[in-house]
Amino acid sequence: MKKYFVTTVAALGIFAAHHSHHANAEGTTYKVQPGDSLWKIAAANHLSVQNLMQYNHLSSSTIFAGQELSLTSPQSVNKQSSAYTVKSGDSLSLIAKKYHTTTAELKSANHLASDLIFVGQVLEIPNKTVDQAPDTMASSREYTVKSGDSLSVIAKVYRTTVEDIKTVNHLTSDLIKVGQVLKIPNASSSGHQPITSQTPKSYTVKSGDSLSVIAKIYGLTVTQLKAYNQLSGDTIYVGQVLKLTSDGPSVSEPKAPKAASSFNADALITEAKKYIGVPYVWGGSTPSGFDCSGFLNYVYTKLGISVPRTVAAFWAAGTSVSIPQKGDIVYFNTTGGPSHAGIYIGGNQFIHAGTSTGVTISDMNNSYWKPRYLGAKSVR
Repeated sequence: MKKYFVTTVAALGIFAAHHSHHANAEGTTYKVQPGDSLWKIAAANHLSVQNLMQYNHLSSSTIFAGQELSLTSPQSVNKQSSAYTVKSGDSLSLIAKKYHTTTAELKSANHLASDLIFVGQVLEIPNKTVDQAPDTMASSREYTVKSGDSLSVIAKVYRTTVEDIKTVNHLTSDLIKVGQVLKIPNASSSGHQPITSQTPKSYTVKSGDSLSVIAKIYGLTVTQLKAYNQLSGDTIYVGQVLKLTSDGPSVSEPKAPKAASSFNADALITEAKKYIGVPYVWGGSTPSGFDCSGFLNYVYTKLGISVPRTVAAFWAAGTSVSIPQKGDIVYFNTTGGPSHAGIYIGGNQFIHAGTSTGVTISDMNNSYWKPRYLGAKSVR
């Protein structure tokens, strides 16, 4: 019995020496080796499996070679840290940006050997107290998405960025829905509020603008803007000066700039074809995903032509033509009235963002589109 006991103790001594060899100089972390288990590591370092799981925020006993485990309580190492539970769409870079730290610091605080994280994982956030929230969340306000909104429009109105809105709302794409409540980062600071007071008397249209965007920025309605500027449609042009008040400076009836008189349909079509294969995303207006009007708005804007954001607004603003020419917009009735549109490219074909196809080229004579065709309009 005595011989057996001595042999067991000796074996455990060798076992412990092997595992301590892979601990750091301070004995606070351990790098997992092939064949290791939590039980082996715990026994070698005079800990319990429960201690190891608690120190490393493990929800199971699964570990992998190369993983660094903390051998001490996080509270004894960094009392200035707080915990964050990883959510769908998170990444170390997003979490680091949100809490004003760095990816390297996050990895160091959590003994991560790579950037790999998983939903439900609890991370220590360095240099934050437990009750301290990230600045972007603490100073955010809420906004309810309305028809015609997009992340780019909302970001422009509140003078923030699409990326910041996506970060604080844990969005993995630009897709938003009517009625969705979004947090607007940094909305409590004066620089991130929509402009509703001391409105200037005029505004010069920039690339990407539309009447709805300008109206939202300055706390007006599209109807007011059109009345102030005697506009009969929603079409505006880059460089055009708009009155923002009823007593604003006198502005003549808008005319297309000279660049529009040399409208290059081939350049427009070439630009549109760059995005063939981009998926359909409701409310999408970027190359990561388009809806039909978002695609049109994006392509025309790339050529310096400012156009409306919705199909209905396109229809109201355009000039009807009996036979479409390259670069004109063709309209279809899919849900009642003008509800889908694309760019005519010649040969009875048009390029558009279809709900089931994404950006694609279709034949206007096919059995689906031909009976739904409403007409064509020019925005030149």
